[in-house]
Amino acid sequence: MFFLIVFVVFTLLHLYLWKRLVRDTARSRRARVAGATAVVGLAVLAVASLVLPRFIGIEAGRWLAWPGYLWIALMFYMFVALLVLEVPRLVLRLRDRGKPVDESRRLFLARGAAVVAGVAAPTVVGAGMVSALSAPEVKRLTVPIRRLDPAFAGFRIAVVSDIHLGPILGRAHTERLVRMINETEPDLVAMVGDLADGTVAELGHAAEPLRDLVSREGTFFVTGNHEYYSGHEQWITELDRLGLHYLRNSRTQITRGGASFDLAGVTDVTGESFDDGPDFGAALRDRDSAKPVVLLAHQPVQVESAARAGVDLQLSGHTHGGQLYPFHHIVSLQQPGVSGLSKVDDTWLYVTNGAGFWGPPVRVGAPPDITVLELDD
Repeated sequence: MFFLIVFVVFTLLHLYLWKRLVRDTARSRRARVAGATAVVGLAVLAVASLVLPRFIGIEAGRWLAWPGYLWIALMFYMFVALLVLEVPRLVLRLRDRGKPVDESRRLFLARGAAVVAGVAAPTVVGAGMVSALSAPEVKRLTVPIRRLDPAFAGFRIAVVSDIHLGPILGRAHTERLVRMINETEPDLVAMVGDLADGTVAELGHAAEPLRDLVSREGTFFVTGNHEYYSGHEQWITELDRLGLHYLRNSRTQITRGGASFDLAGVTDVTGESFDDGPDFGAALRDRDSAKPVVLLAHQPVQVESAARAGVDLQLSGHTHGGQLYPFHHIVSLQQPGVSGLSKVDDTWLYVTNGAGFWGPPVRVGAPPDITVLELDD
């Protein structure tokens, strides 16, 4: 179903680009044939870059990933630019309704729109590549937690998510993240899903630097949706081997002196299709309700169940902050939080933009981040 939807959407987008950039701007048959051939070839490349790495492997997939993913981003922003330019076209069409069509003006306007889209899209994508491939921003926030013992005031949790090791991001990306997290000197590291887009055999080497994460209480993680596409059991075993602690619908106590709070984690909602769905009852059963609980859950939408269960703070990722503006408007229709700190009933929800990217190595309006949350009583 996913591949079918991708195919249909890409087909419609490329048909629109062909109409506006080729049919409306080219006069000669030779130019139209050349333009149509280029559009078809780019459409095939875009679909292949998303589909074929699953079958040919990460190494071979790299040859498709860079040109294919970049074209996807360029295609999207060319579409957005042309769509915006439909407004003045419509105004002119309504104004001139009933008058003879001026073919020379029509051609001039069509070519002008193509030039604007052809300049705007690469400019936006270029800036977005710089953002996506640069070091993540380190954000720092303070979150007030009810019932938090004063012994934990100032307790620092480094939150990282959506690392997305794959055809483009590899070991060097992980090493940089580990170095940056360690420099914040956290008390605890929380990884909230989507580590890799490939198997342990393909990307285990790229994930190895995670063993060098340093914090007083250790590193804890939960699964994201992409773990289930990449062999979640293998990745759970591998991360355990690297010294990370998996919270599979379970919890542990974080103690300091005689005080403590609960750290819990649930699997991603995608796990329901793999007989590994989230179970808030198992994660929070029989806990001391006089103590606060911090929950790791990949998708922000899981906060609805967390709020009903009395969770104080949920840490999530998944949204990438929208990754490509204006996608955050679409993401907000599904998720109660897209980026940053918000509140659902009495439960704080923090959503990180993530430290990597999925698909195009481009971020527009949603720079990558690592967040250090400081708990306060």
